[in-house]
Amino acid sequence: MGRIMCVAFPLVALAVVSMCYGMADAAVKPPPPNLRWHYYKITNTCRDAEEYVRHEVNLFWEHDRSITAKLLRLVYADCFVTGCDASILLDEGPNPEKKASQNRGLGGFVAINKIKTVLESRCPGIVSCADILHLATRDAVHLAGGPAYPVFTGRKDGMQSNAASVDLPSPSISLQKVLEYFESRGLNEVDMTTLLGAHTMGQTHCSFIVDRLYNYSGSKKPDPSMNASWLETLRKLCPPRKNRHDPLVYLNPESGSSYNFTESYYRRILSHEAVLGVDQQLLNGDDTKQITAEFAIGFEDFRKSFAESMYKMGNFKVLIGNQGEIRRDCRYTNKGNSN
Repeated sequence: MGRIMCVAFPLVALAVVSMCYGMADAAVKPPPPNLRWHYYKITNTCRDAEEYVRHEVNLFWEHDRSITAKLLRLVYADCFVTGCDASILLDEGPNPEKKASQNRGLGGFVAINKIKTVLESRCPGIVSCADILHLATRDAVHLAGGPAYPVFTGRKDGMQSNAASVDLPSPSISLQKVLEYFESRGLNEVDMTTLLGAHTMGQTHCSFIVDRLYNYSGSKKPDPSMNASWLETLRKLCPPRKNRHDPLVYLNPESGSSYNFTESYYRRILSHEAVLGVDQQLLNGDDTKQITAEFAIGFEDFRKSFAESMYKMGNFKVLIGNQGEIRRDCRYTNKGNSN
């Protein structure tokens, strides 16, 4: 599928810049114009920006390891809508993106806002919220055991956010539909299978999986692809909804509250123990099934692929030059910021 890696696998091949592991676990495709590795350092505008971000992420991680899963979801919710422009962070307007039903339960905003406050105190008006989001996510992923990958910086922040533009797919979407969705964002089958691996940690609301447990595709029966004992376990955690109570369940019990980045997500899919329907459906395609099997026994291959796919996703529809601005506050455009 167009990638080359140090260990030969039939479907998962990765391109690395100069070595088989480390910060060079990234794609050879060049970044968008005006984005550079260590942009703030080489332009001498905020030389220690990435160190400031890393320090704050470490503080958050030590207090709450769920920050990694929260930031990964935040990046996805941002990039897959209008591009990687930090529009998901805006509170401006009557109905910003973060209020869309698909974005229920989003977190990580406090961390990004705190990092922005720190950077504004040291380098006012220099570091974009879009760059902060990607740098912080990279650092949090690495703390959880995932790959360190280069984040090219120099993005500008978007100036609009509207919940009506949010078209994030349902977790019950078919494999073909989710593949088409990823392809519309410039990502391929390997990227899709890889990025879904972010579900190796984090939580979801029972409301997103009750259809699998009790009324799959309107059949009034559970999803037949589910392991029987796993089905019973999830039914205990997510009983039929009779009130507004909507419990949370871990997407990967093997990671659970430790929030570790591991390949166990793929092993659970092979055992028919995925929580989300979109994850279990990776076994429905010949290629995605093979990639899943490869990642289940090859943690380093998963890590390297994750590095490349995160790099690619982070370059989707970025704003540069006068296409955007550097917000003073990630929650508001500069025009809408009264401070």
